[in-house]
Formats: sequence, C-alpha cells, structure tokens
Amino acid sequence: MITFRHTSVLAIVLAFGGVSIPAAGQTIQSPTPAPLPPPIAEPRDQAYPGTIDLLVDASDVQRRIIRVHETVPVQTGRLTLLYPEWLPGTHAPEGPISSVGGLVVTANGKRVNWVRDRVNIFAFHIDVPSGTSSVDVEFEYLAPLQAADGRISMSSKILDLEWNTVVLYPAGYFSRCIQVTPSLRLPSGWQFASALDVGSHDGDLVHFKSTTLNTLVDSPLYAGINYKRFDLSTGPDNQVFLDVFADAPANLAVTPEQLRLHKNLVEQAQKLFGSHHYGHYDFLFSLSNTVGIIGLEHHQSSEDGLRTNYFTEWDRGIPNRDLLGHEYTHSWNGKFRRPADLWTPEFNVPMQDDLLWVYEGMTQYFGYVLTARSGLRSPEETRDLIARIAANFDVSPGRTWRPLVDTTNQPIVSERRPVPWVSWLRPEDYYNEGLLIWLDADTKIRELSGNKKSLDDFARLFFGIDNGSYVTQTYTLEDVVSGLNKVQPYDWENFLKTRVYELAPHTPEDGIARGGYRLEYSDTPPAWLKIEEGSHDDEDNAGISFATGIGVSLKTDGMVESVWWDSPAFKAGLTSGMQITAVNGTAFKLDVFRTAIADAEKSTKPIKLLLKRGDEFQTIDVDYHGGLRYPKLARIEGTPDRISSILTAR
Repeated sequence: MITFRHTSVLAIVLAFGGVSIPAAGQTIQSPTPAPLPPPIAEPRDQAYPGTIDLLVDASDVQRRIIRVHETVPVQTGRLTLLYPEWLPGTHAPEGPISSVGGLVVTANGKRVNWVRDRVNIFAFHIDVPSGTSSVDVEFEYLAPLQAADGRISMSSKILDLEWNTVVLYPAGYFSRCIQVTPSLRLPSGWQFASALDVGSHDGDLVHFKSTTLNTLVDSPLYAGINYKRFDLSTGPDNQVFLDVFADAPANLAVTPEQLRLHKNLVEQAQKLFGSHHYGHYDFLFSLSNTVGIIGLEHHQSSEDGLRTNYFTEWDRGIPNRDLLGHEYTHSWNGKFRRPADLWTPEFNVPMQDDLLWVYEGMTQYFGYVLTARSGLRSPEETRDLIARIAANFDVSPGRTWRPLVDTTNQPIVSERRPVPWVSWLRPEDYYNEGLLIWLDADTKIRELSGNKKSLDDFARLFFGIDNGSYVTQTYTLEDVVSGLNKVQPYDWENFLKTRVYELAPHTPEDGIARGGYRLEYSDTPPAWLKIEEGSHDDEDNAGISFATGIGVSLKTDGMVESVWWDSPAFKAGLTSGMQITAVNGTAFKLDVFRTAIADAEKSTKPIKLLLKRGDEFQTIDVDYHGGLRYPKLARIEGTPDRISSILTAR
C-alpha cells in the first residue's frame, strides 16, 4: 500500500507519468463521436428473389432446445439477416435475441463469417462469396427452462411455437414480399394445430405450404400429447375451432354446456361484426401449470393459455372468462384493421403505440360484452367486474400526473416487465380505462339516438367491411372520429381528447351512470368471488385484493403483492415484497386478516401487522377502520338500464 499525505492530485499524476501538461497556448483536442455503422437497408415493397426453406426441429422437449436450419437464396455481395425485434401483439421490441445461440452460416459447404451490427444487435452481416446462390443458416433457439428466464413456452407435454423465435430473414424487403416454406419436426406421437396450411407429413416431420413471412409469424403453432379439437363453426362459411392442449387427459373434459357457451361466443361475434377475415380460425388453447399463461392475438388464430382447471373447476374461472373473447375480437380490431402507426413493413421497424386505447381498449370492451352475450359470464358477474375496474381506478391516483395516452408507451418503456407501485405508474391502463371510455361512448350513442343506435353499429361499420378479406386496413384517430359521427353525430373529437389526451384525474364513470347504475360498496363479496377466493390454497398462492379498502393485495401465504399509492397500507409503510406473518398477534391466514379488517371498523385501535422482509422483522400499525369494501353496481331507479341492454345476447 502507498499512502500519500498532503499531496496534491496533480503531483500524484505527474509522479506516475499519467498525463502531459499542454504548454501555454496549446489547445487540448476534445473527443469526437465515432461514426455509426452504415445504415441497414430500408424495407422495400418488392418480391425477394426465391423462397426461404425453414426447417425447425422442436423434438428436444427435455432440454427445450429448438434447432433451426434455413436455406436462404442469395446473390453475391453483402447480405444482412434480421432476427424479429418488434413483435405484433406485444407492441414492443421483445424479440428474444438473447436466447439465440450457435449461429453458423455456410456457403457451398464452406463456413462463412458473420458480423453482428454494432448498433442493431438484431442484425447480422454476411459477405456472400461469388458464385453462391444460397447460404445455409443454422442456430438454436433456447426456450426458457424456468420462469426467471421468461415465459415457459415448452414442456414435456406442450409446445407453443412462435415462428418469430426461429427465423432470420433478409433485410430490405417488406415481410409480405418474402416467401417461406416451413417444416417442423415434433416429438414422436405429438399432435398439432395452426392456422397454417399443411402440405404433407413425413412421420413426425410436417411440411407446410409456402407462405409469406408476415403470415408465418402471425400463425403460431401449438402441439402436444394431450389434445382435443372442438368445432365451434357457425356454418361452412365460418369455420372456427377450439384446439385444446393440456398437461393431462383429464384436463380435456369439456361438458356439452361449456362447449355450447364457446359456440355462442363465435355466433355473437358474427352478429356483432357481420363479417370475418380468415379462412378458418383456431383458438390455440393450452391448459397447463407448466407452460405460461398467455393471451396473444393473431389474424386467423390466437395464443391462449390458462391453468389446467379451466374446464374441470368451471366455477372458479369467472375473472378469466373473457380471454378468448378478447383475443377473438382482435381478429377484427388489431389484425384486419390496425392503427396506421402500429402497422410496420417488417419486424425490425419500430412501432408507435398511441392508438392502443382503441386497439386494446375497445377490444377489452367488446371482449367483456361478447363474454356476457355468449353466457360465458352472466350480466351480473360482468357488472361486478366493471365495478371492480372502476373502484380500482378510484383508488389509483396515477391519472393525476399521467394522461391515458402516455400509458400506451408502456410496452416500449418497460417491455411489459412488472413495475413497482402500479397504482401510481399506471402501466397499460389503456386496457381497462379504455373499457370504461368505450362504455361511456356506447351509452352516449344510445342516449343521443333514443336507443336506436349503439357501438355495435360502429363495430359493423368500421370492422365489418370487406367480408372475407385478409388484407390489413389501417386507421387513424380521424377515421375513428369519422366512423363514430357516421353512427351518431356528436363532438366525438373533443369527447375522446378530454378523456385520452388530457389529464383526467377522475375515473371515467359516466358510462356507468348513463348505463343506469352507480358504484357502491358492500362488506359481502359476490357469490362468484367467494368461490374464487375460498378455493385458493397454498399451491395456488394466488393474489387476493383488498385494494378498495386497506389498499393491499396479498398472496395466500401473506406475501404482499401490491400496495396502492396513498392508501392506509401505503401510509403505514407497507410495500410489495414484505410478508405478513401475524395479524394482531395471531399467525397470518387470509381469514384472520379479513376478520381483523372487519373488527377494526368497530374500533379505534389500529391493525397490528408483523412483517418479514428478507431476514428482518418489523411491526407496523395500519390505522384503517373502513371495513371490507367489495365494489358493485347498483341500479339507479327510474333510469334506462342500458348496461343490461348492452350485455344481452343478440
């Protein structure tokens, strides 16, 4: 060790020869930025010469390694291959490039070097040798092995294959101008479902017909051991199928009544939109406790996934029943018709999300409506869930600083990763606040038209055009306003501007009131919620919300899942990541916690919580005396019951 005492920094530097001091009048040269790499070719709307052969081997389910071989037609010179970055449906740059390994390129049997772009890590540059008509590209996609790696998409029983994870494509062309002939090797005996058209089978190797790159990426494939296909078609001109893959055969037990309700969903959607834009539609549906939950839209199919008990414990699933209706609605809103700045010519051009409150918000609204009209949820259950949405916004003050339109940036800001203090940061509120805004618009149309018109008429006018066409048509805010005015003249531009683009500190509950209801609270949960919460066990460790009262949601083991900003729990110092181990001196159980809240309503004493975070324990007093508060919608007597009309089957 060398110790300097009372020595200047300059003297130390000089002693070690670290710098040279410029002479008087000499100019110090400041650094200048290094040049960026040459730009990657912009996509052009012209055909790529030749067809890419894509062979995907997904048979290694034990190690969850997917091996890819591509043969790409090329010409001599510089070739840039892109790995998809901006993924439709995620609205974000979520391409899993970090899971790509073992990239090898060969030409005429000889290895060719590749160089990753120094700025765009999704781009790989290759100098194609002269006399080369194609290059062979091999790599592995290493699917997540555990939840910490990302959503589990592959298990020993089920595969959710998203083609964007297993393809590289040439830069400089619209994705619709690149032809691909895909093939897939599955584990022995596995069955599959996809919107893709099959060409032929060769044992466990499936050859699909050639298609465009944009259609391939928009056509995921589910496969597995335990599989059933259910026909939901309304007729030969509207073929729709429910393709269910499960962890065990018992999970596939679908009752005739459950099947009827799912058929109703398809029928009600056709009555709403008056058209469809697919050859056949497939609900790709996984029921698994290993493969991750998902809801992702595609034009002619959807990726849907819930836990194994969706059919077998039917009464428990009320909150999730709108999943299929939501993703199905996206075939019209989001896929056939899409915001102009969300449509991109290929998968490495950034998306702009500012109309997600239409793309997702209106879809959330119609998803709820169709779920009720089909009978998958009762009108009363639907009203309870709308009440819960409104009540949650009433105790979430994020709207006091962040306008709704800014939440549409959240998929890009956070790439849909969890964020702390959700009620303050309000990530992706465009879904549920969008639902309330479109309920507001629907009831306004009904009021102004004397209940002769509704948002149903807008759906048919706006999304029901060009029946049978697969060609995406884009829309702008001006198009939405124009469509609303065609249904019912009104100042829709200002209506939307004040609710979406300006700060709106108050929950948009006008649609509830105009619909004939008001938000109230009860100390008794609705019947479906009693079943939902009462059936949770330690294995589920599911979240139970006390948001509208004490301001916290808990796992069944007492782990704090979320704390609402400025709530009594927040003011007392609770945060997510803490675990409640005791309540008023008694070991934590959910019923003990509920009883303590109910007792505190009749007392002035605070609720005493013993909390653990890591190896530390602390006691916190929560001064809350508001009791248990379960939101519900209560009828306003003497007013039109427009919400019931909205939720009634057509």
